[in-house]
Formats: sequence, structure tokens, C-alpha cells
Amino acid sequence: MQYIRKTLPVVLTIAGSDSSGGAGIQADLKTFSALNVYGASALTCITAQNPGRVSGIAAVAADMVSKQIQAVCDAFPVAAAKTGMLYSADIIRAVAEADVRQGIPILVVDPVMVAVSGARLLQADAVSALCDDLLPQARVITPNLHEAEILIGHSISNVDELRRAAHEIGDKFDVACVAKGGNLGGDDVVDVLYDEGDEFLFKGPRIHAAQSHGAGCSFSAALTAYLGKGLMIQEATERAKQFVSDALQYGLQIGEHRPLNFFHGVTLP
Repeated sequence: MQYIRKTLPVVLTIAGSDSSGGAGIQADLKTFSALNVYGASALTCITAQNPGRVSGIAAVAADMVSKQIQAVCDAFPVAAAKTGMLYSADIIRAVAEADVRQGIPILVVDPVMVAVSGARLLQADAVSALCDDLLPQARVITPNLHEAEILIGHSISNVDELRRAAHEIGDKFDVACVAKGGNLGGDDVVDVLYDEGDEFLFKGPRIHAAQSHGAGCSFSAALTAYLGKGLMIQEATERAKQFVSDALQYGLQIGEHRPLNFFHGVTLP
């Protein structure tokens, strides 16, 4: 029997581990598999967590993070990469240097700062390193409402303010920005893409899921996968939003929790 060899785009996640499997590097790799790209990883932190709480964080040494990225890039043609939980200034600088050195063509930065449970996932002194060293290298950044407020230094209370925040962030760091409006409330969720002076709004019904643990990670991973496949950023954003909406809508029931269903409706070619 002859097997057909198939080449898939290679995408890399640089993020922390979620021991419960619903967020972080595990969510990224599941999303990559669901979207039929080849996922590789560089681990930044080990966490002891579940959908309700984070009980421990242990950071990986910055030089080991760099070595992981280099090892992947030495072996595979990485089409796109994303960052998630980076935790410390040293790790952020190591990732920024590795990205430049390895020439990764598309970088998506999810500026992970605080978990849904309220646990801080980025050290206070690392925010300046994120802003100065990493964000300007990104093709697109994907802040949620609270992260956008930190990046611009003031509150956001409605869609018009979210739109202005996307413009402000995009212009400040010279990147595309997808400002996510899930925390604004209301029956619909509006996300804003600002890219080189153009604005696009993505509106969809709010999914009243029991839990949304990992939704932000999955969105940025899906966006990375679609960009790695060659889609333009507007279509990639729209598809990533739909992917996460479906994963929330058809969430699994496992014990007392409702993790995202990354593989709902997936038909592999």
C-alpha cells in the first residue's frame, strides 16, 4: 500500500503549560491539530492549574526557551509563531531575540497577563519588556479588554472606546491589533481589527458558556494557524473568531467543568 506524503504548514507556540489541558500550550496544540497545521512548541512555564485556579507557576530558564525555539526552527520551516504566557522579562527578551535571530516570518503575540481565575501570569516588571522588546516585532497582537486597558493606560467601557483602543495600540507599536470585546457584556460580542489604518469589526452572538477557560489562547492559536496557511489577516481573524465560538458553543462536559471542544465538527482531509 502506497501512502501519500503531505506537507503541512508548521506553526510554533511559545507559551506556558496548563496541567488541566484547557489553556496554554495544550490548547494551542489542540487548536493547531484541529485546523490541520503541524504544531511545534517551546515551553516557557509549568503551571499547576485547573479551570478554577492556578496553584503554582515555575518558569523555564530563559536560555532553555531560546534553545527550544532554535531547535524547532533548525528542523522545520516555521510559517508562523505565537506567544502566550511568557511570565518574566528575561523570557520575553529571550523570545524577542530568538524571533529576530530565527527570522520567523509571522509573529502573533497574545499579551497574556492575568488568568480568568485572577492569577497573575505576567510579572509586574515584565510589562515594559513586553512593550519595548516584543510587541513591536509582532505582525498582530490580540489583547482582551483588560490587557488592552493596561497597554493604553486607561479604561474601556464600550465598543467605541474599544475601537479607539485598537487604533491606539496598533499605532503605538506599529502592528495590527485585534482588540477583543468579550468582557464588555451585552448580547453580542464585537472584536475590532485595526491594521495599517484600516478597521474591521467582527460581531457575533455571545455564547453563554459555563466556562471560557482557554478561549483567548485558542483564538490566538487559530489566528496563527490561518496566517500560517497564507490567509489574509481579515479572513484569518474572522475564521479564528468562529472557531472559538464553536468550541464554546459545543463545550464538553467533563466532571464539574465545561472545557472547550476544540474538535467539534472537525473533518480531517
